[in-house]
Amino acid sequence: MKISLNKNTTQPFNFVPYLFLLPALLLLLITVFIPAIQAFSLSFTQYNYDITQSPEWVGLENFKRLLQDSVFWLTLTNTILYLIGVVPLLVILPLLLAILVNNKLKGISWFRLAFYVPVVISMVVAGIAWKALYSSNGLFNQILQQLGFSEGIPWLTSPQLALWSVMLVTIWKGLGYYMVIYLAGLQAIPGELYEAAAIDGSDGWRKHWDITIPLMRPYLLLVAVISSIAATKVFEEVYIMTQGGPLNRSKTIVYYVYERAFEDLDINYACTIGLILFLIILILSFINLKISKNPTL
Repeated sequence: MKISLNKNTTQPFNFVPYLFLLPALLLLLITVFIPAIQAFSLSFTQYNYDITQSPEWVGLENFKRLLQDSVFWLTLTNTILYLIGVVPLLVILPLLLAILVNNKLKGISWFRLAFYVPVVISMVVAGIAWKALYSSNGLFNQILQQLGFSEGIPWLTSPQLALWSVMLVTIWKGLGYYMVIYLAGLQAIPGELYEAAAIDGSDGWRKHWDITIPLMRPYLLLVAVISSIAATKVFEEVYIMTQGGPLNRSKTIVYYVYERAFEDLDINYACTIGLILFLIILILSFINLKISKNPTL
């Protein structure tokens, strides 16, 4: 007896998975997609001194204004400097810490915990604490005075030092987070590779150059992209410690968006700046997606 199968038989559409996704999709629609579309449309409009009235369509006037805004270009420069100053250290230093705490030593778990503690500390608390350390009579300047310096360093009030002082807080806060990512990658490397390398004469720190770094390349690229996106969106440190000063030298793009939108109530212009920020983050996110799909790039 032959059993014939009808290849044209279609299965009924299953709505159950989409019903489970529906609450999350509605939440994303309300909190992400609709506000993003509204912000995009507001970039081409302008309120006439009253945000309770309907905005007026002005086309590309906000973008022309953006090109002539010296503060915007300064904040863009500060954001790029933030990327240059923070990302390389957050790629290298956590890897060194991960290699250190990956050793099987007595009490090494306490060292892992100590390095990870800054991650769980609120940025508000960390910013207030570091601001106190940076103050004219703070711990850092007291140490310098004990070493023979008659005057302290204006960490947060100097136009040349303010941005770099804020960067240090971001680096301190992110070391433990990226260390855990690297630690997961290090523990996946077979120990036999290091034993074989030791037989070939590759020992000490050289074994990490020959084995660890090549095998950790996907993690290095991932941390580089994630830390770049985080550095581009930095806000809390600037708001708590310097509020963009002095002379806008520590002001980043995100803080400038906040300032124009909520302090000056220039909603349309803030949306225009936010659109540029969105394009920057979109590019970095696209790089992250490509790396996630093909980590050997």
